[in-house]
Amino acid sequence: MSENKEKYSSFRIPVPAAYEAIFSHFYVAENRSSAAITKTLLPSFQTILIFNFGVNAELCSQQNLKIKMEKCIVLGPIKRAFDYTLPPESEIFVANFKDDAFYRFFGHVSLTQYLPQNPDALLNANCFNMLWTELKKIGDPDLKVAYILEFCKKYLRQQNTITEHLINFGDTGISSIKSVAEMYNQSERNIQLNHKKSLGYSSKEVNRFRRFLKAVSYIQKGAVTTFPLKIDWFEIIEECGYYDQSQLINDFKHYIHLSPTKYLKFQQEICHAGA
Repeated sequence: MSENKEKYSSFRIPVPAAYEAIFSHFYVAENRSSAAITKTLLPSFQTILIFNFGVNAELCSQQNLKIKMEKCIVLGPIKRAFDYTLPPESEIFVANFKDDAFYRFFGHVSLTQYLPQNPDALLNANCFNMLWTELKKIGDPDLKVAYILEFCKKYLRQQNTITEHLINFGDTGISSIKSVAEMYNQSERNIQLNHKKSLGYSSKEVNRFRRFLKAVSYIQKGAVTTFPLKIDWFEIIEECGYYDQSQLINDFKHYIHLSPTKYLKFQQEICHAGA
């Protein structure tokens, strides 16, 4: 391992059971090396809150525009992969909101997918700037998490019952919009609007993403279990519900800017390094 890599650290912090419906996890990354380190954030359809405690980290937009992270920013829902750079002496602490939790904090605000926004501007308050100040005083990441969880209690709204049903519906192959509309005797259009407002994306968008994740799962399974690597692309197309190979390729390029074969090579190099 190189000296630079030894001085770079990143890890996840799990969420206590009482808050598992609010946050999926917390993430910490520190760069104490002498060189900038660039990482790729894969799509998750989650909205994230980023605290920057050191030298300003940078986001790279789809147009290769460098955007500096301020003390505290909100970004998402993350629908496509993008790069971010941690310069020397940078440190970020990330809260990953789950499902509708972000909107239960901030209401039905409008977010720009690739441009960060100041959370205080969304609330017309100064609470997150003050939260950043308090968190900066805390060295232990676990104590930072505990402080955030206590802080969030007074802002979190009750979950909408319709949204709760949409979230719990899951990936069953049945239209959640149609089923929930019938359940509440509402039009499908009203339920579609509720879905978009409460989660930040439509049911059509998330179903496409789930199809992509299913294809990724097939590739990862093949990368782990077979060597030399052999992938039956037509089996993936059929099992994951794609019309043809071009639709599969389009999804990979849409979400991670790679073709399936390039992603496959990437998986092969990781899973079979040195073999």
